Amino acid sequence: MGTMQTMPARRTAWRPLLLAAAAGAWLLAYFGNMPLWDLLVYRVAGLAEDSRLGSGVHFFLADTVKIVLLLTGIIFVVTVARSFLSLERTRALLGGRREGVANLGAAGLGVATPFCSCSAVPAFIGFVAAGVPLGVTLSFLIASPLINEVAVVLLYGMFGIKIALLYVGSGLLIATVAGYVLGRVAPPRWVEPFVFATTLRGVPVVPGQRLSFDDRLALGREEVAKILRKMWPYLLVGIGLGAVIHGWVPADFFARWAGAGNPFAPLVAVALGVPLYSNAAGVLPLVEVLHAKGVAMGTVLAFMMSVVALSLPELILLRRVLKPQLLAAFVGVVATGILATGYLFNAIL
Repeated sequence: MGTMQTMPARRTAWRPLLLAAAAGAWLLAYFGNMPLWDLLVYRVAGLAEDSRLGSGVHFFLADTVKIVLLLTGIIFVVTVARSFLSLERTRALLGGRREGVANLGAAGLGVATPFCSCSAVPAFIGFVAAGVPLGVTLSFLIASPLINEVAVVLLYGMFGIKIALLYVGSGLLIATVAGYVLGRVAPPRWVEPFVFATTLRGVPVVPGQRLSFDDRLALGREEVAKILRKMWPYLLVGIGLGAVIHGWVPADFFARWAGAGNPFAPLVAVALGVPLYSNAAGVLPLVEVLHAKGVAMGTVLAFMMSVVALSLPELILLRRVLKPQLLAAFVGVVATGILATGYLFNAIL
């Protein structure tokens, strides 16, 4: 009997160490992901870093691993945390009480966690599943890739403080207003049901339900497996498409059709920017080139915003989570905000 009683106690004593080891392994994998693929793709495989093939292969492998790690980590942590809270308490903690203020707060959180557009999707899933209001979560999803502190510094260095502040202000405004509007018009049924359905060993679990700690860990593992099973085809297609088009922009074509003399230049810029995929810092050198070619500042900023906030790979990933009605509304509202910003900047700069 003494042996039987000590075995669970020993397992309980080791559990915090195992969790700490798992968290350490996750952090090591996340922060070592980029250096590892730098070594394997550019050094071991010998692909040129500045070639379309080398950068595309590296992009596909590194981004796929990064997004899988983010999905795994965020969904697991949010699911376990949510199991301790009632749905009402979760909304109060994460969603805020007043929608407009909550949207602005979520946009500010997005600025503080500057993911690329595809990397922000796992956090979006976790927040929605945790009961955060949909519009508030969309403000985070828009702001996180749209406003990047590295891009702000680079914009300041290239074009001065005025342009950098206008970029930050317009990005926050777009994320806040777009999320607020979408929260008003988009019902929760426009989100795929699996995002809200949490089960443990096939049985639905209600937030705040009394569970053992082992059950909570199992709940997190099962939720991660469920999300990955539903997301992986979209993940591979989206990142694969991003790898193919990564770094490719016809600068001369852009300058010709979105030049200063074209009144529809911001519209052309957004149409050209949506199929592409990059973060704000990555697209800024192209912004500088286009501006040097005579493209108006509002047009190039509209192009940059559409690349980072409405990339086609992101939309492919989001389609697995959002129903077509909400996906179309998301694109329409955000694109309208970006277009308005482009025309405004062209008028005042």
